[in-house]
Amino acid sequence: MDFEYTPEQEKFRENVRAWLAENLPPELCIDDPMDERIAPNREVFEKRRAWQRKLAAAGWVGLSWPKEYGGREAHLMEQVIFDEEYFKARAPVLPGYSGVGLFGPTLMQWGTPEQKTKYLPRILPADDVWCQGYSEPGAGSDLAGLQTRAELKGDYFIINGQKVWTSGAQYADRMFLLARTDPDAPKHKGISYLIIDDMKSAGVEVRPLVVMNGHHHFNEVFFDNVQIPKENIVGPLNEGWKVTMTTLAFERGMAGGGGHSAQVRRLAELARTIKIDGRPAWDQEWVRQELAQFMIECEAVKYTRLRSLTRQLKGLQPGPEGSTLKLVGSELGVRIARFVSELLGSYAILGEPTEFVPDAPRWQNRLLSSRQYTIAGGTSEIQRNILGERQLGLPKG
Repeated sequence: MDFEYTPEQEKFRENVRAWLAENLPPELCIDDPMDERIAPNREVFEKRRAWQRKLAAAGWVGLSWPKEYGGREAHLMEQVIFDEEYFKARAPVLPGYSGVGLFGPTLMQWGTPEQKTKYLPRILPADDVWCQGYSEPGAGSDLAGLQTRAELKGDYFIINGQKVWTSGAQYADRMFLLARTDPDAPKHKGISYLIIDDMKSAGVEVRPLVVMNGHHHFNEVFFDNVQIPKENIVGPLNEGWKVTMTTLAFERGMAGGGGHSAQVRRLAELARTIKIDGRPAWDQEWVRQELAQFMIECEAVKYTRLRSLTRQLKGLQPGPEGSTLKLVGSELGVRIARFVSELLGSYAILGEPTEFVPDAPRWQNRLLSSRQYTIAGGTSEIQRNILGERQLGLPKG
């Protein structure tokens, strides 16, 4: 594998870095973007929406999208380089990430010409912000077990049911969701992929779910006789499982709670100032060993991502890297959080900066938030099953 970038790619990197340095508002910068991927309040959300609009106007959102939908049709490597520089700059996750990364690419493959014309041009500039209606109280990782119903009556579907863990629904304009349209069909059949055009429609109710770090990322969403036009179906009736596999393939590429190497490097800095038994924590052999092991695993994750990227560049079908990265990334995050509590002690639970740990709130958030990544985007158990059954050929448990 050639790890060198071409001169053209390095020039592109310089352009991205310079543009971000000139245009990224300092007040939008955050330490761990994935932990604050949803804005904490409406004011911050609107600032991030304006930021996405500015990025889109400059051609930085949806780089690989076709030009007819506002993209650049850029090479995959340019998207990779942009993402690297974007997160190095501590820029926030875009409020429209579900539309840009999930719904938009799915619609390009499965949507009608009318749907593409109506929805795609509004995604990149965040004119429409989308949320994802998948998980339900009785069907989280077992997505095909969903019970939300959509009954076709004349020219409309009537939707009844409930979704849960719906990220960003409190700000979203529209939703793409799965609903059961044939309750008598086998489990993975009889499901359709639908669009709700207005999250303020009659019968749609969004209720907040506040997690223990105080963040409001998720929501419950209830549907009470919500009426949507029958042309709001994406793909064939009762064949939504095929459509959602496309969306999930894009989601796995985004999931895993990244940014671990930056966290480990910062913890190494803190280990030189925090004291354990009256001496710098760095003097403790177990501290150095833990940090070294974390960096080894971060490098392994890096090269696994590159292996996945190589497959994409060669036009090959996705391999096991997606599930591997999701599993390893989320589990590594939990272990780093445990180490944070051991290294920082009582500083790890402080919600305010201190003289010794100026970024204490970051580590409190780490401690309280890391476990969610073993659930979000497909649980660790699901990823192990996928790897065991589909890659290793193990019998089903």
